Amino acid sequence: MKNFLIILSGLLLLSCSTEKNSLLPGIVPNSAKDPKIVRVAPNNIIGAVEKIYLPPMKSPFLSRIDTGATTSSLDAEDVKFFERDGKSWIAFKIVNRSTQETYTFEKPLIKRIKIRRIGEKERRPIVSMDVKMGSETFKADFTIAEREKFEYQTLIGRNILNGRAIVDVSISNTLK
Repeated sequence: MKNFLIILSGLLLLSCSTEKNSLLPGIVPNSAKDPKIVRVAPNNIIGAVEKIYLPPMKSPFLSRIDTGATTSSLDAEDVKFFERDGKSWIAFKIVNRSTQETYTFEKPLIKRIKIRRIGEKERRPIVSMDVKMGSETFKADFTIAEREKFEYQTLIGRNILNGRAIVDVSISNTLK
């Protein structure tokens, strides 16, 4: 019996050490209904600063990746609210600081949210924008803000990162 247990233990150890499925980094999806772990390839690891595109604009924006921010944020100028077909809309201009490429967007206003920053609160409008990160293009919500005091025109928050990327702050510019 003792020999049998020794042989069984050896076989178990051997099977564990030759297993090819090592643990891969994973992201827990942002859904209580689907608690399984999504497997992520190493190319889904992004850095503290990444290039994103806001189609139809052609030039990229260097964006701060912020896992502490709930919602992504976008620097805009000439913000104007108006009504179209009985609904609230917002017009704003984005000027890429690096290339001076300029584009005026008109988007339905999704809602306004309160943003809490150190010592202050403000209400910001939210719009849905097309975003291209790496090879993926998708829609995401952005707050519209004046970010001219900040180094980066766009901030990518958890609403974009959840289920999409793992952030390694020791690297930057990993997306093509």
